[in-house]
Amino acid sequence: MTEPAGSDEDRGLSLADYYDQQQVGDVAVSPSGDRVAFTATEFDGAEEESVTSLFVAPADGSRDPHRLSRASDASSPSWSPDGDKLAFLAARDPDPELRAAREKKEEDEEDEEADGDDEGADDAEGDETDDSDGDGDDEDEEPSLGEEQSQVFVFDLALGGDARQVTTREHGVSAFDWGPEGERVVVAALDPTDDQAEYLEEREDGGPIEIERTQHKANGHGWTNEARTYLFVVDVDSREAERLDEAYASGAASALSGDSMDPHWGSGDRIAFASYQREDADETWAMDVHTVAPDGTDHRVLTDGSVRASVAAWHPDGDHLAYSVGDPRNNYTTADLVVGADDPNADPNVLSDDLELPEWGAHWVGEDSLVVPTGDGGQTVLHRVDATTGERTRLFPASDDGMTSALFMGVDVAADGSTAAFVLTRADERNVHALDLDAATADAPVASDRDAASAESTGPLTRLTSATEAFRDRVDVECERLSFESDEGVEIDGLAYHAGDADLDDAKYPVIVDIHGGPTVYDQPWFRFNYAYWVSKGYVVLTVNYRGSTSFGHEFAEAISGDWGPREARDVEAGVEHLVDRGWVDPERVFVTGFSQGGINTAFVLAYTDVATAGAAEHGIYDFYSSYGTDDCHVWWDEEFGEPWDDPQSYYDLSSVTKVDQIEDPLLLTAGENDWRCPPTQAEQMYLGVKKQGVDAKLVVYPELPHAYGPPETATHRLETVTEWFRGHDPAIDTSDDEGGDEERETEGAGS
Repeated sequence: MTEPAGSDEDRGLSLADYYDQQQVGDVAVSPSGDRVAFTATEFDGAEEESVTSLFVAPADGSRDPHRLSRASDASSPSWSPDGDKLAFLAARDPDPELRAAREKKEEDEEDEEADGDDEGADDAEGDETDDSDGDGDDEDEEPSLGEEQSQVFVFDLALGGDARQVTTREHGVSAFDWGPEGERVVVAALDPTDDQAEYLEEREDGGPIEIERTQHKANGHGWTNEARTYLFVVDVDSREAERLDEAYASGAASALSGDSMDPHWGSGDRIAFASYQREDADETWAMDVHTVAPDGTDHRVLTDGSVRASVAAWHPDGDHLAYSVGDPRNNYTTADLVVGADDPNADPNVLSDDLELPEWGAHWVGEDSLVVPTGDGGQTVLHRVDATTGERTRLFPASDDGMTSALFMGVDVAADGSTAAFVLTRADERNVHALDLDAATADAPVASDRDAASAESTGPLTRLTSATEAFRDRVDVECERLSFESDEGVEIDGLAYHAGDADLDDAKYPVIVDIHGGPTVYDQPWFRFNYAYWVSKGYVVLTVNYRGSTSFGHEFAEAISGDWGPREARDVEAGVEHLVDRGWVDPERVFVTGFSQGGINTAFVLAYTDVATAGAAEHGIYDFYSSYGTDDCHVWWDEEFGEPWDDPQSYYDLSSVTKVDQIEDPLLLTAGENDWRCPPTQAEQMYLGVKKQGVDAKLVVYPELPHAYGPPETATHRLETVTEWFRGHDPAIDTSDDEGGDEERETEGAGS
């Protein structure tokens, strides 16, 4: 039996097991639905780095996946329309063909210079001429092949061999899509003017940062500048590129996404993309859907500038497309899925007007319907949606299965509509699966039945990978969906993870509450290494879909709009009380943590409730007034809380740092040195504030890290640090030092 934490420090998973993971990610189904490409991230403990490779597997599961790439950071796999080629983005060594061509060019130029020197040697004898205009060496710089930047590479699966590099953009490619004939791709890439390029080069050499944009920074992407990202049409064979001058990225929301523009090239030879090319573009999160011809002509804008739009998919006829439109001023309401003609004057057909559930893209199945991943009550399901009436049929999971989810955006559908592929996640699994759409329509699979997804089964769902099998063999993680009442009679959804052999009725386990970020996302049943690690050590792990979470309707999500803190804290407290009332957990051993919004809410729980024994707030904001202008979310704060100089009281009320006198529980704070979503100064302020109140506190700052969990060395350090913090403040565990190092032992009566 897995006993409560404290009885045996060395049991269960170790931090070294983190490196045994294979995290499956992006998926792409071949046009005929017979093959599935996907990315998988693996971890190198010796080099302390992660490597994301590209794999292909048959959709029927008849053989194990085949690795196509190694030693690169592959992403965004995409099949050519004929299914013979597979393109992807990667930052890897330049193509040997391109390197050889560059070297040959340099040799030819040197030979030409040598011939010229010989011809003019007599005339130049005794002369010292300088044709460099006083600038020293004026040799042409070595032409860039886009080293160390993401470029488009293409595998020719019919011919075999390594992938061929298609683009050589100096600043990389942020997104791409195939043309309908498979001879060209459209890419989004930065294209600075000469002056802008000089500035960017000086910046790389440590020069000053000069900003004139209101959206002056974007987490993970850096300081913004005036250089524009454009769409380019690139010939796959010749690599020749043509810029589409009216297809450029603009707007605050675009900057936060890295100006990817999300290009989609339809069968009607039109390219759709997202941008906001209007006045005051940095003052709103609005986005428009644009279309343009591949020669850059006939630019159209399909939306009116009042919505936050995103492109979903072109209809097979190439004259219509599906896209979403949401309210750029309200993060809590969900966007509507629409189908409209490629005509600014046409009225689109709204398919989800009253749904109030988040949708994560859409994929055409034939001409009359779409497959749409949808958040519904704390899980991600697949709906088949009639493109005319909006009528929905749930394909996956079956209506009685609430313990399995697709993974948000990790879904793709074959061009012929036969097969969907997605990352399926449950408490003990995260694997790529294929779904026979025709069979699923007639008989939706019960996703919690693992055996029904094996390759030997005859059902519609087939598991293609075994990425988490090693962990299932070592720790039996079970998960139960919870429903409990918070204040004001509000029903709250949650999930409790525990060891399969835990004696929950007879022992009181310590609980770790992991609060999700967002706030406008939701916790679903999913495999996470830290959950498996904690469960193996004898903890119950609780997640709570607090008010503000999506997938439960607009009223539930909007309950915290403009007034963060008390409701979320009470919802977390109610979840803990529910487990205490069931006799599962010890009320004196409650540990609360979370990242981003989860870090913000951790501080709220400590300030507003007495439920926690200790907290670990990671990468949060605790003083919204001082965060304004130092983070990258000024548009969000403007719309929800007003500008701080106009309404300072709302910022004061919102900030947990103003309530440090109410925080008594030990608090660990972590931050990233280059986090521009939740700046590290926020953690510093909270740390000093609670420290001066006499609270046991610790601050950990990760150098050069943005708003992210970080590389494996950082991720494992986080887990170790948080776990040790909780163990060090667990009243049932006595921590003492001896010559052999730290020794943790259970005190008398611990776990009873």
